[in-house]
Amino acid sequence: MEKFTRLTAVAAILDRPNVDTDLIIPRQFLKNTQRRGYGRHVFHDLRFKPDGAPDPDCPLNQARYQGAGVLVSRENFGCGSSREHAAWALMDYGFKAVIAPSFSDIFKNNAFKNGLLLVELPAGTVAGLIRLVKDRPGFELSLDLAARTVTGPAGFSAGFAMDPYARELMLNGWDDISLTLQKEDRLAAYEAGHNQSWRAAVRT
Repeated sequence: MEKFTRLTAVAAILDRPNVDTDLIIPRQFLKNTQRRGYGRHVFHDLRFKPDGAPDPDCPLNQARYQGAGVLVSRENFGCGSSREHAAWALMDYGFKAVIAPSFSDIFKNNAFKNGLLLVELPAGTVAGLIRLVKDRPGFELSLDLAARTVTGPAGFSAGFAMDPYARELMLNGWDDISLTLQKEDRLAAYEAGHNQSWRAAVRT
């Protein structure tokens, strides 16, 4: 996955709690085995009316939020089923980070493994940030993973905590495969020794 060090992007808001993974990417779209192509279906039931027309009442359809790279929402974001497609869909749509007071543990794990930064801030801080974003079209946030800070216009500034292991993975762009390949020499040596022992056992 790509390294995540610093991001400056327009922020969009989804001002509701308990955004579950079925809302993020409805089950009828889970047909693709690749990670790409899900972005056009993200939040489908919010973004589109039953006849398929865009719903102008959905914040994500507003011109001011087009091209947003940060999503700001409420508590318990990513609850529901454990589908990894939710992280894929958000990233394919263009979001590189989500800010909320809390996240589902399974969604959090899926997000970090795919390079989607999740920033937990106190509920009061998030509420204030949502007001700022609503009041200022084109509101941009800067997220610094090394410093663990979020800053923006109108003096907005907040620090956030993060699991050190997940932070190291994202800063270096390491996924599970990358970590395994770092030990390729040791794995090869083990395999060579194992094969030699097996051949010796067969001969006896």
